[in-house]
Amino acid sequence: MSDTFPLSITVGAEDAGKRLDQFLTTRLASVSRARVQELISSEKILLNRAPARASAKLRGGEEISVLGPAERPPLRAVSEEIPLEIVYEDDDLAIINKPAGMMVHAGAGATEDARNRGTLVNALLHHFQSLSGVGGELRPGIVHRLDKETSGLIVVAKNDEAHRKLAEQFARREVKKTYVALVHGWMKKDAGTISASISRDRVRRTRMTTRGSGGREAVSHYRVVRKIESPYGKFTLVEVKIDTGRTHQIRVHLASIGHPVVGDTLYGAPGKSPLLPKTGRSGALPAEDSVSLRRNFLHAGELELRHPKTGEMIARKAPLPAELQKFLLVITGANEATKGAS
Repeated sequence: MSDTFPLSITVGAEDAGKRLDQFLTTRLASVSRARVQELISSEKILLNRAPARASAKLRGGEEISVLGPAERPPLRAVSEEIPLEIVYEDDDLAIINKPAGMMVHAGAGATEDARNRGTLVNALLHHFQSLSGVGGELRPGIVHRLDKETSGLIVVAKNDEAHRKLAEQFARREVKKTYVALVHGWMKKDAGTISASISRDRVRRTRMTTRGSGGREAVSHYRVVRKIESPYGKFTLVEVKIDTGRTHQIRVHLASIGHPVVGDTLYGAPGKSPLLPKTGRSGALPAEDSVSLRRNFLHAGELELRHPKTGEMIARKAPLPAELQKFLLVITGANEATKGAS
């Protein structure tokens, strides 16, 4: 906010009927409506020398006083008692098996409210006495990330030296990460490499894309574990290893070749309604036989890296979580679901 305080504004007749927050959003330089509402709720904005509501309707002729910027609480993560599956731990690092549905850390705009609750960082602060501070107060210990709806292994640093050395390994592409994904359709090749730069979608800002210009290099290697023909359609279970760690990399790469990850509606998987059985030789299956997955079928199953202090290789595996194993059981039957899924 670049205006000089205190700031006085007279409402013109042409602005009669507007809400107070709408009016100020157009009059204050580079200030969002949400920010204006923060100013009003903190009584930094007065209407005719008195506190006012954001929804107050202007009549024209009022005097608005902007006393100064709203004071925001410090941006820092908070400790929460949340269960964690710790698969490895020593004085320098820990490897966690993160469940789907858990964000790694809160966004930069989060404060100590509901938006900054339930994250991996909140849980880490409760379980460990100290974490590295290289990533800042919102991301203590975080060296790399997994998407919210992706489960699996993630390494965290307990001190700054470990953090820097682990980050160097990621930058040099020395850390080996292996994922398991179930995608729609049968992949034509049994193995392949997807090398396509990734950038943010200019229209849908929550998406990434391989079609934009000026993207960052991204390389993913896939291997078909098995192809599945089921009453719900054709699927391919694949193993994916990545050289780079771009946002949504595996999801956007697999979608770019026509095989979106099951459950990933952001990148083209079927919508929120359950998968319905296809018509077979004996006719359509009952509607109650539909199946759904409330997360993406993407799991970081293997992680291998050098210990930042000793140089010893550390390798850990995490089996498919129960909900993914159950989904495979439903679409393939118990005998098939155990193949290649461990």
